[in-house]
Amino acid sequence: MSAKTIRALVRSWETVRFELLKTRVSDLHLAIEGSPLERHVLRLRREMEAKRLRFRPEIYLTDSWGCPDRTPVIGVPFYLADARLARLEGEQAGDIEDPRTIMMLLRHEAGHAVNYAYRLWRRPSWGEVFGPFTRPYRDAFQPDRASRNYVRHIAAYPYGRTYAQKHPDEDFAETFAVWLTPRSDWRTRYRNWPVLRKLMYVDQLMREIRGAAPESRRGRHLRAADRMTLTLAEHYGKKAERFRRDARGYVDDSLRDAFPASRGQALRPAAALFKRFHDRLVERVVHWSVLTPAEAESLLRKLEARAAAMRLSYRPGAEGERMMDVVSLVIALALDYAYTGRLTG
Repeated sequence: MSAKTIRALVRSWETVRFELLKTRVSDLHLAIEGSPLERHVLRLRREMEAKRLRFRPEIYLTDSWGCPDRTPVIGVPFYLADARLARLEGEQAGDIEDPRTIMMLLRHEAGHAVNYAYRLWRRPSWGEVFGPFTRPYRDAFQPDRASRNYVRHIAAYPYGRTYAQKHPDEDFAETFAVWLTPRSDWRTRYRNWPVLRKLMYVDQLMREIRGAAPESRRGRHLRAADRMTLTLAEHYGKKAERFRRDARGYVDDSLRDAFPASRGQALRPAAALFKRFHDRLVERVVHWSVLTPAEAESLLRKLEARAAAMRLSYRPGAEGERMMDVVSLVIALALDYAYTGRLTG
């Protein structure tokens, strides 16, 4: 083998991938400063400064998007801080956030951080506009795609741009994101929509608090990248296993929605539908979600087991409708996990 061939092999993506996968995340010494992510963070800072907001949310690297519960800090996936890791994530997950999506998610998480920093959810007026903050999260939800009571911001299949309908906290974060986005022209875009009331409320609220010191500025960093001792190979293996494990605990209610109680003597067991259409279900789930075929099969088997344990059934002739519900459920679970790192939203 020639020296040129050896050098090419050493520099090849296959070699780089191998070296990365056996490296602990904490040993990658990742930082936002000087990374591809920095320009997006700086852009968010500028947008908040343009709105004259005094609060500057702390942003750190972790394994998924999100704000720890009621904590005014923003966690961003560590793979966005390194082009090689972003490529690896794309291979593992089948997709990677583009610059536009990164900014949309940063603005959304900034909405959560502002809410938590100023404890806005405790205000009676906040609950009157967005609903009770303590409302339980669900692993999946049925949005009203025609509703004009919510902004349309983050796009996620099968929800479309209806993520604001998931929970009052998400409703506020999405409304804030639209309000914060430069040149969104929300007054014109949402003119004559009932949701304009929410946008006007956020606008008024931000004018009220922008010069005030937040009640809380810092909080715990959940699964911070600089403390992640897993290798990347272990991280991706554990991530897939966590998805499969956690899914078991959050699907029962959604399965009951997909297979509502029916009366009759000719009912068929829901578990049999999973068996009969297994290959077709796997194909559709993989096509529309971030799951690999193996992950889709594993989750579908767990859904089948839960359907059997709960003795769910359906009427003959409703196979097509029930299959659509099952595919939507699995995709919702996959998207929740991909976006939040958890299945509870």
